[in-house]
Amino acid sequence: MSVLFFDCDGVLADTERHGHLPAFNKTFEDFGLPVRWSDEDYAELVRIGGGKERMATLFADRELVEKADLPTDPQGQKETLLEWHKRKTAAYKDLVFSGAMPARPGIDRIVDEAIEAGWILAVASTSAEESVRAVLEHAVGKEKARHFSVFGGDVVPAKKPDPAIYTLALERTGANPDETIVVEDSRNGLLAAVGAGLRCLVTVSSYTQEEDMSEAILVVSSLGDPGEPARVLANRSPAKPGEYITLGDLEACLRAPSIRG
Repeated sequence: MSVLFFDCDGVLADTERHGHLPAFNKTFEDFGLPVRWSDEDYAELVRIGGGKERMATLFADRELVEKADLPTDPQGQKETLLEWHKRKTAAYKDLVFSGAMPARPGIDRIVDEAIEAGWILAVASTSAEESVRAVLEHAVGKEKARHFSVFGGDVVPAKKPDPAIYTLALERTGANPDETIVVEDSRNGLLAAVGAGLRCLVTVSSYTQEEDMSEAILVVSSLGDPGEPARVLANRSPAKPGEYITLGDLEACLRAPSIRG
């Protein structure tokens, strides 16, 4: 049976620039921290998988630690990160439900096609599971979201580019790697998919347009929709996309040789 795994951030919606970044900054403001990440700062931080891991970089700034009276012991830092992250997740969900992050082109359409064809669907992300579910429901609606398994947050010990999240998704869904295609937007996600022995289609997002995606089966600007065409940036699959990516194109991608991690 054919299987479709989605990443969340940058794939279901352009969540990094319009969701996670302002939610981080709102959290810093709420806790009285003299920190505000710029778009340029976040373009580098986004290469770190996981929100807590990004916030943990603040503890490396000795001047900030002293000025803000942050904990220096590992347990204290862990507890502080959990508190920050809980607040950040709430701020992020508020942004999701406000409509600040519309679904990326083609997501709702391709999910419709996949459900109709009986494909197995899942989202595999390093973001907190409740945040992932919020984005998924906003992108495709609650009814279609029920067709998905969701794997997110700290369910695995290592985050992308480690393949652990996709290995877990394969185990839990019983999917055959040769019948599974992943939609990702970043090099970290691509390497995680390839490391799990999966074929990967990349829809580049606002922070990943310049990244090396050479291991991908197909690289496009988006999945596209009628009247909102996708651009093919690289293609080593038998697929011959038109204005937008179809389920038939994904099936063709599954016939391409995979690159094993």
